[in-house]
Amino acid sequence: MIVGTRGSKLALAQTQKVCADLSKITKEPIDVEIIKTKGDKITTSQLYNMDSKGLFTKELDISLLEEEVDFTVHSFKDLPTELDEDLEIVAVPKRESPHEVLVSNKNWDELKPGSRLGTSSLRREAFCNHHNKEFKLKPIRGNIETRIKKALGNELDATIMAEAGLKRLNLTKYIKNIFPLDYITPPAGQGALAIITRKDSDKKEEISKLNDYISMQEALSEKKVLEELGVGCQWPIGAIAQMKNNEFNIYSILLTKEGEILKEQSEKGSVKNAIELGGRIGKIFADYV
Repeated sequence: MIVGTRGSKLALAQTQKVCADLSKITKEPIDVEIIKTKGDKITTSQLYNMDSKGLFTKELDISLLEEEVDFTVHSFKDLPTELDEDLEIVAVPKRESPHEVLVSNKNWDELKPGSRLGTSSLRREAFCNHHNKEFKLKPIRGNIETRIKKALGNELDATIMAEAGLKRLNLTKYIKNIFPLDYITPPAGQGALAIITRKDSDKKEEISKLNDYISMQEALSEKKVLEELGVGCQWPIGAIAQMKNNEFNIYSILLTKEGEILKEQSEKGSVKNAIELGGRIGKIFADYV
């Protein structure tokens, strides 16, 4: 089998873990094909100022469709809301932490007005404004190590990152604070991976054994909020779904760039109806965008 992936350290770490788990099932080695995406090549622009649809996935989709690779591994949050009709998410392995974290030499409460916070996320920018932090927000791109170096060096005072990436690269020693999910709500799918194949793939059944049902329902439910709205990262939206006391819960929040809450909504019910619950929130939010 051949897997397609982006070439960053994080993408490779994620893919290698998937390959190791899959090899235990198939008893066969898996070859890794590194594919450069448009999003990897553009390092100077704010993501929300660009057409972000498939920015980190399109070239991998093409490799799949042209049968150059058998499956691809993605960070779920990078997926466009609509997949190519010939492709399918066949597995979401057990989800890593969805939390946002602060990387800085100072604690969150020690960062004074005027502190330089690096972010290229409209959602993170909105949450900083919502909490009246009065930071000087600076664009930041690059891999995880580059962003950590900038946040701890002379260039910036802090940055906000996904805890999952730091955990997967064994870089948790750089985490200063972990934010509660309702304080800075993560983007849809954060912490989850998506394994994609062609719908007609004869490898689909084997690969689907990597699926964690609850993790997939959480990620699909969160993504459904965005799908109903037809938006990606052009709007500040956070969404988090979790099982609590054997009940499926999803919470989502829609803000303005300035940090004003336009609408927040929670839904709960059976995990079997997870996608429907996410769609319900998306329909409610549609009146506000």
